[in-house]
Amino acid sequence: MDKTNQLYRCWENIKSRCSNPKDSHYHYYGEKGVTVCDDWKNSYSSFKSWALQNGFMPGLTIDRIDVNGNYCPENCRWITQKEQCSNRTSNRILTYNGVSHTVTQWSEIVGISANTIFARLDRGWSTEKSLTRPLDNRGGNQRYRKKAVA
Repeated sequence: MDKTNQLYRCWENIKSRCSNPKDSHYHYYGEKGVTVCDDWKNSYSSFKSWALQNGFMPGLTIDRIDVNGNYCPENCRWITQKEQCSNRTSNRILTYNGVSHTVTQWSEIVGISANTIFARLDRGWSTEKSLTRPLDNRGGNQRYRKKAVA
């Protein structure tokens, strides 16, 4: 998809999710009071101009810096989909050794799948144990080694 089509679709989508109760994402946006500033709502060219002057490139997504704020120039930026996923209010944040990350970010850091970390936490494991205890796949069964790797 070319740059112009992606921008136009983004503009249409933010307006719809903020103002159309039939939009599948309306309950996350419009129903919660998130709006689009008048300048953008009424003018695609205004939105496009802001986007091109503020780092838009194909493949990036629009992000509201304050997740409770509106779509407007002072509250929006362009980020990657990976960064966008880390900003969701539904993310589970874990703090280990004074450092906080989402489960997905911890997964990349420690080399244990996010699904495994979630399963461990759901079984009542501590954050430390969930993030540091490696899997042992010997014999076709997943057994946990007694010695943790930090």
